[in-house]
Amino acid sequence: MDQRDNRSLLERYAKGRSVLNMFCYTGGFSFYAMRGGDDRVHSVDSSAKAIHITKKNVELNFPGDTRHEAYAEDAFKYLERMGENYDLIILDPPAFAKHRNVLRNALQGYRKLNAIAFEKIKPGGILFTFSCSQVVSKADFRLAVFSAAAQSGRKVRILHQLTQPADHPVNIYHPEGEYLKGLVLYVE
Repeated sequence: MDQRDNRSLLERYAKGRSVLNMFCYTGGFSFYAMRGGDDRVHSVDSSAKAIHITKKNVELNFPGDTRHEAYAEDAFKYLERMGENYDLIILDPPAFAKHRNVLRNALQGYRKLNAIAFEKIKPGGILFTFSCSQVVSKADFRLAVFSAAAQSGRKVRILHQLTQPADHPVNIYHPEGEYLKGLVLYVE
């Protein structure tokens, strides 16, 4: 539910694009890409159960539609071997850091994940990238993503800065409640 506004935004960018939905879980972003008129969408998750659910959900919502394929595979391995096949990539991993003692490793994970996506996305591509780790601040997430962009040598522009919807309000005395951070980036 916390990604519904962000999925609606994705729908507006999907028309005519080849889409990769990493960490797809049950396929929410994939459905919106299909609704938006993508050319094809690939959903990837390490969980075979999640992929099974995604396939069932696609068949229920888009019976007989051949634009969708799903793969149960490690995200980093898939990204490393995929080539430059996509012009819209969604990176919505599970929380990389649930505790402060793993924050450094989480930020390295976000840098690595985004660096691979920057290297592989087609020129003129759109990257939707997220962190749902409450211990990762907005500034730290941005720094990880910006470092990945610099590492890749690609020119990148921010199109949108995203967060959770209004029905997930942030208490000013609990800033960790602003757990969902996202960027929509144009990659030249």
